[in-house]
Amino acid sequence: MKNRVTGIGGVFFKSDDPKASKDWYKKHLGFNTDDYGSTFWWKDKQGNDCSTQWSPFPKKTDYFEPSKKDFMFNYRVENLVELLAELKKEGVTIVGEMQEFEYGKFGWILDNEGNKIELWEPIDAAFK
Repeated sequence: MKNRVTGIGGVFFKSDDPKASKDWYKKHLGFNTDDYGSTFWWKDKQGNDCSTQWSPFPKKTDYFEPSKKDFMFNYRVENLVELLAELKKEGVTIVGEMQEFEYGKFGWILDNEGNKIELWEPIDAAFK
């Protein structure tokens, strides 16, 4: 497999008050926030438009489970189906089933310390 992770797709963290967090980051750091957080646009080496999502989640979210951490990283990948198959062969814990949406495919794994990691094969054009 040529490339596994190609970049950071998102930074997600638990917040006591996600709306207040989004408002603070908008006011003080100039984040362009919406209901989901803030999307940062950039170009890859080939000049393709790419995005990275920043999102505060409610403190009681179960989206990061089974991890006990208050954060989760999302990594952009080139071929999620192939990568999940390789990771499974390598003994990596796969969490749940892969899901597909108009903006890409998602899969989840646990790292060596039990942190949940989201893997995303993006379709960035869906956000335009």
